[in-house]
Amino acid sequence: MQLYYRLELSINAMSRIKKTRKFAAVKRVIGQRDARLKKNQNKGEEESKRKSKSEDVVREIPQVSSSLFFQYNTALVPPYNILIDTNFLSHTVQHKLELLSTMMDCLYAKCIPIITDCVMAELEKLGTKYRIALRIARDERWERLKCSHKGVYADDCLVDRVQKHKIYIVATNDRDLKRRVRKIPGVPIMSVARGKYVIERLPDAPEK
Repeated sequence: MQLYYRLELSINAMSRIKKTRKFAAVKRVIGQRDARLKKNQNKGEEESKRKSKSEDVVREIPQVSSSLFFQYNTALVPPYNILIDTNFLSHTVQHKLELLSTMMDCLYAKCIPIITDCVMAELEKLGTKYRIALRIARDERWERLKCSHKGVYADDCLVDRVQKHKIYIVATNDRDLKRRVRKIPGVPIMSVARGKYVIERLPDAPEK
């Protein structure tokens, strides 16, 4: 009886081993994402081709002006050409400042105020509130620059000019215009502050 019971136990153990082996064999089936499958190999080749194409893309590098020597703009020499914004003229009137003499006091050099056609058009559109600023802009002592572009948005005109020709100082109190000009290397900014004109980003500028 004991012998029969032992034989039955050994048979049951053998059957369990076989079952576990079959279970393990099922687990060894190749998955759908296995790299050995042909379709996955093709996908890998396509991805590598895409990566190589993206690496071969030629990126355009903006050309730096030849007048820039490190952070210094060698084209900026007296007499200074100063592009005047509508906002700057408005602040000049509010603080009761003399345009040319205050510029020369700021830079200790001869200055040439420049009024573009679009700035003049903006002042004319603003009406009687800016009549004093318009009268200052119409002064025959200042240089006038003609604009060939369409529209009268002065900020775009001034930014376009200083990007092409880095021989100007931009006079403005407009925050957005200042932010745009600061992104252009070698272009100083003049503004009205504390009842006088101040300059930023001009090497060897007199301390105030």
